[in-house]
This record gives sequence, C-alpha cells and structure tokens, in this order.
Amino acid sequence: THVASVLAKTGARDRTQAVIAAYESGFITPG
Repeated sequence: THVASVLAKTGARDRTQAVIAAYESGFITPG
C-alpha cells in the first residue's frame, strides 16, 4: 500500500502521524 511504502521510506519515525494518515485513508478502522 501507499502507507506501507511511506513507512518504509521514513523508517516510521513519526508513527503517530502515519497511523493518522492510514486511518484517514481508510486502511485502519476503529475497533
């Protein structure tokens, strides 16, 4: 996924922002 590629490039140094981006993109659903 796009999110996965971004995480790979950044080394997930800002995990919270990545999670927010994934949530807003619909990759993560609450629950």
